[in-house]
Amino acid sequence: MISANNITLRLGKRALFEDVNIKFTQGNCYGLIGANGAGKSTFLRILTGELEPTKGEIAITPGERLSFLKQNHFAYDEYTVLDTVIMGNARLYQIMKEKDAIYMKEDFSEEDGIRASELEAEFADMNGWEAESDAATLLNGLGIESELHYTMMKDLLGAQKVKVLLAQALFGNPDILLLDEPTNHLDLDAIAWLEEFLINFNNTVIVVSHDRYFLNKVCTHTADIDYGKIQLYAGNYDFWYESSQLLIRQMKEANKKKEEKIKELQEFISRFSANASKSKQATSRKRALEKIQLDEIKPSSRKYPYIDFRPNREIGNEVLTVEGISKTIDGVKVLDNISFILGHDDKVAFVGSNEFAKTTLFQILTGELEPDEGTYKWGVTTSQAYFPKDNSAEFDNDDTIVDWLTQYSEIKDATYVRGFLGRMLFAGEDGVKKVKILSGGEKVRCMLSKLMISGANILLLDEPTDHLDMESITALNNGLIKFPGVLLFSSRDHQIVQTTANRIIELLPNGTMIDKITTYDEYLESDAMARKRTVYTAKKEEEDFTE
Repeated sequence: MISANNITLRLGKRALFEDVNIKFTQGNCYGLIGANGAGKSTFLRILTGELEPTKGEIAITPGERLSFLKQNHFAYDEYTVLDTVIMGNARLYQIMKEKDAIYMKEDFSEEDGIRASELEAEFADMNGWEAESDAATLLNGLGIESELHYTMMKDLLGAQKVKVLLAQALFGNPDILLLDEPTNHLDLDAIAWLEEFLINFNNTVIVVSHDRYFLNKVCTHTADIDYGKIQLYAGNYDFWYESSQLLIRQMKEANKKKEEKIKELQEFISRFSANASKSKQATSRKRALEKIQLDEIKPSSRKYPYIDFRPNREIGNEVLTVEGISKTIDGVKVLDNISFILGHDDKVAFVGSNEFAKTTLFQILTGELEPDEGTYKWGVTTSQAYFPKDNSAEFDNDDTIVDWLTQYSEIKDATYVRGFLGRMLFAGEDGVKKVKILSGGEKVRCMLSKLMISGANILLLDEPTDHLDMESITALNNGLIKFPGVLLFSSRDHQIVQTTANRIIELLPNGTMIDKITTYDEYLESDAMARKRTVYTAKKEEEDFTE
């Protein structure tokens, strides 16, 4: 068990947390939620001991081991992947290295023998002989293939490093597991594996995530940070949302009844206070009036943007024809003979672990890259707006937010442009901020303003939820559901894919594709999907064996 006792954290004059008391117990998974800036990651840092609170203390049951997801992707560059994972249990890794150092001694003494014996006993008690196989199982589950296990961390891609550090946090069955945005940069297969791992994990988990589907799958409780307090709810994210909304409605209804009672008492007192025969009753009602207290209903610190994509024109029957597109990059065939035709009602989610293939296809369809082979043709009634995964080039200038967005607007009017920025919560002086100093989340909201102001009838979105808070993701989800045009998108947010897409195209690791008219959940459950996974797994095992 881990508990926060009277935790207060002050940053200058501002109190981020004020007298927080909460217990996290074994066998439960807690989703820590709150608006951007509420202090979710900061609270996790307090729990890990990285950050000292202004007041209060963190208590952990004696003998329990705490593990948390590291954020520094370069800290382990000089270690192998397997060693990095095992370092998740610092004591076990220390024993392994001390044993190795003793056995490598040329002048092995009696004292060395005694020390080695002690270490071997402790090593066995910690299931050390299974450490490498356990670490390999975690890595394989997250999509880090066996041939990479002895690779140096510095030689991995960024997304691969994220998976290794996640495996490190999960390693060795920690008593308390803290995860800050564990699904970031994970493909949908790795997220599904992590969901099952946490569902079957028997110890304490505290997780921060913007993935609503993920929180609904794994969480038994929800801890809501708002106004420096943490309110605990039994149930997952959806249960918290319904419960919190119900509580507000009940408080408003109770206040309404109290206000009606107050009015009734005030009218009686005003009418009869000067009446001698009614004076006792008036006095009694005055006392009753003094006892009525309205419930204080604080508005939530959460703010929801308004996302509404409205096309300037309808799409005709001819939308997009893709014929035999292939692309090889750095000797790897990323796309292999990709062909499909889109209709005017299609909302297509591009899924699968081949992240690079999705981005490459989007870049080809928007004219940023040329295919090696094949062609594509947009219909004459179509207009496209593109949300790239990497938007850094868009903001590498000295424009203010208003000037930046105005260049994409047909109507060059500051008031008109500010209206779209206002929808994305850029108010007042925000409009004169330089775009190059914006945070990741602010840049994404600017990009969504650009898509809205474009009036395009086809949206191409490559991981649009990165850097967004839960409220913005919810607003984007609603906007995509309402959008009357054609969608081509990739997203790690399961709920967006499930509620928005009516067609699934999976880009496979070999560059080919599977195309189905179906919802995402139905696709995952389909026999075809199961057969495809079995064939691919068998093929990989055969390759590993022959190597």
